[in-house]
Amino acid sequence: MLHHELSADIMSFLNSTSLTPDSFILNGIPGLEEVHMWLSFPLGTMYCIALTGNVGLMYLIYSEEALHRPMYIFLALLSFTDVLMCTSTLPNTLCILWFNLKEIDFNACLTQMFFVHTFTGMESGVLMLMALDRYVAICYPLRYATILTNPVIAKAGLITFTRGVILVIPFAFLTKRLPFCRTNVIPHTYCDHMSVAKISCGNIKINRVYGLLVALLIGGFDMLCVAISYTMILRTVVSLSSADARQKAFGTCTAHICAIVITYVPAFFTFFTHRFGEHTIPPHVHIIMANLYLLMPPTMNPLVYGAKTKQIRDSVIRFLFKWKDNPHGI
Repeated sequence: MLHHELSADIMSFLNSTSLTPDSFILNGIPGLEEVHMWLSFPLGTMYCIALTGNVGLMYLIYSEEALHRPMYIFLALLSFTDVLMCTSTLPNTLCILWFNLKEIDFNACLTQMFFVHTFTGMESGVLMLMALDRYVAICYPLRYATILTNPVIAKAGLITFTRGVILVIPFAFLTKRLPFCRTNVIPHTYCDHMSVAKISCGNIKINRVYGLLVALLIGGFDMLCVAISYTMILRTVVSLSSADARQKAFGTCTAHICAIVITYVPAFFTFFTHRFGEHTIPPHVHIIMANLYLLMPPTMNPLVYGAKTKQIRDSVIRFLFKWKDNPHGI
């Protein structure tokens, strides 16, 4: 009887403390601690390019009336999402690599986890909306302006953001319920759902299943919509009589296709190595790819759209000439 009472007291104590640490230690890039400083330079450079390129692109779209069209409004939304996505992790990552500031409060870790997954989900959603935009522009050109009005664009953006928030919020609760009795050291540069769950000494099956479900509901659904959109676009483009018209129509999609590849290739690599490649992919490769997953799209998207979109190139040239003639805005 006494033994059972003692066991109950021990279990009650464990449950009351919840085995929840006050903070976690983000260990950076495992196996490459000696070159953390060197690794910080390309990451920091990419972050600066991402901030400059995306903020500049948003300002350009805002200030140039010729760019006040659905395609460029979605692009501005993509740039806004990119800035928030990389900013949710990179300043913290650079502090780890530069100053060895590895400790992060438990609730701050959950907050970072929420923002990382919300903005990556938003990124995927915006790319899907941009595919639908190209579908309407090419398949229904005469109705383009009446279908994609500003209220429709605003509602689509809000629904995409809300979807991400609703699906990501449970990550925090699923993580908070886990006991951390072995370690509080996370072999990563930022807090994401599976990296935190894996150091728990509890059963993380629900975390794995729900993570997979969210990936299918966001990434799977968005990729399906993109695939259907481009199937319909290809059918319409092929049916055009003029080769010049076919090239021009599909040319408006090339930047978006590049953005999809840049976003989804590292995303799928990160997702599948978390679940199936733990023992085959070296940890430092996984962590570097996880950082590139959040940095590559923000860095490359403004460059790709600037290089592939004539209207943006023309607007940049006009803006530079205006600034040259009147650098002080006088």
